[in-house]
Amino acid sequence: MENRSRAAALRRYLLLSFGVLAIAVGTYFFKFPNNFSTGGVSGLSLILGRLLPSPYLTPSTLTLAINLLLLLLGFACFGRSFAFSTVYCSMLYSLALTGFERAFPLSAPLTTQPFLELCFAVLLPAFGSAVLFHLDASSGGTDIIAMIVRKYTSMNIGAALMVADALIAASALFIFGAEAGLFSILGMLMKCFLIDSVTDTFRRRKCFQIITSNPDPIVEYIVHTLHRGATLEEVRGAFSNEEKSLIITVLTRAQALSLRRYVHTVDPHAFLVITTSTEIVGKGFMPS
Repeated sequence: MENRSRAAALRRYLLLSFGVLAIAVGTYFFKFPNNFSTGGVSGLSLILGRLLPSPYLTPSTLTLAINLLLLLLGFACFGRSFAFSTVYCSMLYSLALTGFERAFPLSAPLTTQPFLELCFAVLLPAFGSAVLFHLDASSGGTDIIAMIVRKYTSMNIGAALMVADALIAASALFIFGAEAGLFSILGMLMKCFLIDSVTDTFRRRKCFQIITSNPDPIVEYIVHTLHRGATLEEVRGAFSNEEKSLIITVLTRAQALSLRRYVHTVDPHAFLVITTSTEIVGKGFMPS
């Protein structure tokens, strides 16, 4: 049991690291060289780096400094209850940016196609953020501010952060010029949409309703092979007036494919209704 929990913890932190590195790659290689200020700490660091010109105050360095200050603020407000995963992700993100800056110094964008680079500047961080959200973690930054404001006020923090991101993106119009500013605003809108879309993809599950005259092997397969629960009801067909069984279960996409194949081997005449859902609340899925 202890080995299983260690393996689960190792898998979780490997996924967290993967998500953070995806954010860092998109930010350093595509966002920073093009001055895409799409909000958050990285966007603010870009603007401060332009307003405070210094070879030592690069966007990567400013991101590290701001995240450290926010982490200290988080510890001051939450103490030991402050999530270790947030600290881990925030520090890994900041250190990865600094490491990329030293290992791969960039004086110009990688390509001459700003829209192509905007796509990667948005897609990689959105994917990485969705991975972190799926694991109930974050890369720190403005999320720490959200946690603090939520603790001490009743403010609608989601709307407040969206307004803050919009102001940071809009300020790029005046700091970096019309092209970078418009790309920044477009990137902010794309980011909001993509994070929701990718997060829903991670949460997507298949809901089965199986009407069958041979329920026992199907239930046995769901419980003991797929290790999922199921609900069994006795039903009557409105047209045939036959007594049958209704099995209801919720599975991952891989499990759904396996069950669909198995059902037709034990009951070729079974009637299946398969729907997709992104909100499954209960044991084994999202906590209530």
